[in-house]
Amino acid sequence: MRSAAPKRAQVPADQAAGLRRRSARQPPRCVHCFFDAATSTIRLAQALHQRGWTSLLIDACGRVFADSPTRSLFDWKQQLERGQLHTLPMPYGDGWYAPGIQGDEPALMAIARGYDCVVFDASLNAWDRTPLPGAAQAVILEVNTTHASTLQGYALLKTLAHSEVPFSVGLLGDAVACTHLQAACKRFLDPAFTQAVYSVAHEDDAFAALAVRMADEETGLTTRFNTESTGNMALKHGC
Repeated sequence: MRSAAPKRAQVPADQAAGLRRRSARQPPRCVHCFFDAATSTIRLAQALHQRGWTSLLIDACGRVFADSPTRSLFDWKQQLERGQLHTLPMPYGDGWYAPGIQGDEPALMAIARGYDCVVFDASLNAWDRTPLPGAAQAVILEVNTTHASTLQGYALLKTLAHSEVPFSVGLLGDAVACTHLQAACKRFLDPAFTQAVYSVAHEDDAFAALAVRMADEETGLTTRFNTESTGNMALKHGC
């Protein structure tokens, strides 16, 4: 009797999308996280991993990997100059201790292309994050019950709304505070930007909901990328 042909392993849809992105040299997603605790940034990276994405978590505030015993003798600037990042292997991808780094740092995109997503652990107290050029940008903002948190959150959203870079913005934390912040956006900020602001505060697992939302956005971006590429090919060949 002939033995049955071995079954091919099924690649999850989101993981397959990531593989297609890297093979097509599409840029990774860039996510700026503004959480009260650094552990929340790790939870988001883990949730993205559950969707099949491999992340580079950049510790831009020095609070995620500051106590790592395997830190490099070279700082992040020297690592970029040498073209050798001293990353920490994590279950969700890699971690990188780089306090003070900006998204538009030269040579960062070349490193980032090896991942599906670049996740910055950022801080509202030092909002000067610049976007990763060419990457689709997302901001995840935690809002708690204090008035100061709402004011800080709105100040960040106002800054994003007046920037020339499109962002999608996810809110989580206290559901009432997130609702109030969305209402303020609708009242005072540009409607086009307001449409990009959503809340997962009512979800049982906010991090899983964020990962699903990003995967859905990625599907739309991939479709648009493929459509634009096909159109450019047709123009190139005079079709």
